Parts: sequence; C-alpha cells; structure tokens
Amino acid sequence: MQVSFTTPSTAQKSIAENVRERRLNLDLTQEGLANRSGVPLPTLRKFEQQGIISLESFLKVLMVLGNLEEVVKATVPQQVPFSSIDDVLKPETTPKRKRGRRT
Repeated sequence: MQVSFTTPSTAQKSIAENVRERRLNLDLTQEGLANRSGVPLPTLRKFEQQGIISLESFLKVLMVLGNLEEVVKATVPQQVPFSSIDDVLKPETTPKRKRGRRT
C-alpha cells in the first residue's frame, strides 16, 4: 500500500485545474461543456473554482472530455501480495541461507 501525502482538498483543486485545462485545450467554453455534459453551468463553475462536484456530474464532464475510461481504469483494484494481516505477520516457511554453498 502506498502512502499518499496529498490531502483530499488538494486533490480536489488539482483535479479541477486539470479538468479546466483539458476543457481549454479542447477549445470548449464552460457553457459549451455544460451543454454537452448536461451538468448545470453553475455546478461546472463551482467545480472549476472550488473543486466541488457530485460524482455523477464529474463523470459526465469526464465523458465529454474523453477521460472517463482513464478514471475507470485507475480504480481497478491492484493485486496485493497479502490477503490479510496474518499473511504479513506469518514467518517465512523456508529459512534464508546465511552462507554460500561449497564447491
């Protein structure tokens, strides 16, 4: 498990900035994105300014911007080497070699 030093508030603002930049790169106005996504314009403005938006609206915006699949892929669970805390604490079954073999 990776430790993250990003706070939810910082992440929200960074995501909002990234989405805004993506919108501008696609030459879309806030109004144009709101119309295409079905997200009300005030909601989109609040998101870009404060990073606050519902998950459903966020996904609608990403769908229009072409990033929805990336977000879905980012949430796929990764295989972890341990299935429980017991696996982590369990001693290794084979002892580690302390010397090399004689030839």
